[in-house]
Amino acid sequence: MAIHYYCRHCSKNIGRISNWQADDEELGFTDLTEEERKEMIECDSQGHMQVKVICEDCEKTLQEHPDYHAYESFLH
Repeated sequence: MAIHYYCRHCSKNIGRISNWQADDEELGFTDLTEEERKEMIECDSQGHMQVKVICEDCEKTLQEHPDYHAYESFLH
């Protein structure tokens, strides 16, 4: 199993952890609310986790345009 991190806004592949041995607490997932977990973490049919985060480019754009937080995707 692997964990795949990608940007929730632009879908950029940010990184991957292969064959991880960490638990949810070590990965920081226990700090998320149940709603945040449902929103950010998905498991595919092979048991791999897909984790939605924000890449540096989109974070910079959000800092420059805070009103974009209201949109799921602000890239057109």
